[in-house]
Amino acid sequence: MTLEPVTEADREIVAAQLGRAPRAIRAVAARCPSGHPAVIQTNPKLEDGTPFPTLYYLTCPKLAAAISTLETTGVMKDMTDRLSTDPDLAAHYLQAHKSYLAERDALEPLGTDVTAGGMPGRVKCLHALVAHSLATAPGTNPFGDEALALLAPAWPTGDCAAV
Repeated sequence: MTLEPVTEADREIVAAQLGRAPRAIRAVAARCPSGHPAVIQTNPKLEDGTPFPTLYYLTCPKLAAAISTLETTGVMKDMTDRLSTDPDLAAHYLQAHKSYLAERDALEPLGTDVTAGGMPGRVKCLHALVAHSLATAPGTNPFGDEALALLAPAWPTGDCAAV
C-alpha cells in the first residue's frame, strides 16, 4: 500500500466527487486510472472528536455508481451466506477485519472493533470493502477483490473523476 499526501487539488476533486468538503482526510489511498483520487484514508476521528471508524472511504463517483448497481443484484446476501458454508472464506474475511482494525488502531484506537462493510460477520457495504481492497494489496479483502472482479467491465473505464 502506498499512501500519498493529499494536495489541494486532491481536496478540490474529492469535494467535487462527494458534493461536500471531505472530512478527516489523511491521504489518498488509491487513484482512478485517470489519476484522480478513488479512495481516501481518513482519520479515526472527525475534527470534533466524533469517532469515524471508516478508515478507507471510496470517492470515485463512477466506481460508486457501479458498486451501487452491483449491490442491487443480491450479491451481498450471497456473499454473506457463503461465510457460513466456507470456513476458509470466513477466516480470510475475519483476517481482513483484523488487518483493517490494526491499521486504524495504529493511527488512533477507537476502543471498538467496528470496522467497515459488515466485517467480519456479514457483507453490508461493498463500497467499503472495495475501498479496502483498492487501498491495500490484492488478497487482503476477499469480498472487495471479488466485487472488483465483478465490476471489471464497468470500471476502470474512461475518466473516472467525471462528476
